[in-house]
Amino acid sequence: MSYKILIAEDDNDIVEILRLYLENEGFELVISRDGEEALKEFEKKNVDVALIDIMMPKMNGYDLIKKIRDSSNIPIIVMSAKNMDSDKILGLTLGADDYLTKPFNPLEVVARIKSQLRRFYDLNSSVPDEANNVLSVGELFLDPSNLTVEKNGVSISLTPTEFKILSLMMKTPGKIYTKMQIFENINGDYYESDDNTLMVHISKIREKIEDDPKNPQYLKTVRGLGYKIEKH
Repeated sequence: MSYKILIAEDDNDIVEILRLYLENEGFELVISRDGEEALKEFEKKNVDVALIDIMMPKMNGYDLIKKIRDSSNIPIIVMSAKNMDSDKILGLTLGADDYLTKPFNPLEVVARIKSQLRRFYDLNSSVPDEANNVLSVGELFLDPSNLTVEKNGVSISLTPTEFKILSLMMKTPGKIYTKMQIFENINGDYYESDDNTLMVHISKIREKIEDDPKNPQYLKTVRGLGYKIEKH
């Protein structure tokens, strides 16, 4: 199967290096030089992954992510020269699954795309026996069959990566997962640069599932070890 990758990037040098590496891996590319064109291409074509630059003409990457998330949960990887934590947090908060800071190694881009594809298609093709088992911890209920989470009967909207992290830990309440174990389970690969990205995902999950995110009752940090879902 040939996966289709949307590249929203106005720097021609970056586009050509990505073209070289991604086409060599057998990916089909849809290339857009500005945000508005990228949105039109996304709406016309069945895209599997989006690589999105933040600083683009006509529509910036943040607005493009929001538009895509209105109708799709495909993996989104942000590419940006901005390396401030606030920029990363904003991109992930809007629904991006991963964040690459320029300049980057194109081989890492390939690896991260493959990881996101594995995660996405594993998430959307649950084993039937597992799909029928709703996970519950306290007032939290996670349904793998329709990818929903509820707390006290109220629906909680999670990004695909947030859902995968929460699903992993809710299967085994009380078990401590290291950062490396979490990323290897949800992506298949781990990079040192993933540490900050994971912290953002954990923070966003807490904001959504906890009554008081600063004093979490579900998603706990085990200092020096990792994270766990507390038994209830």
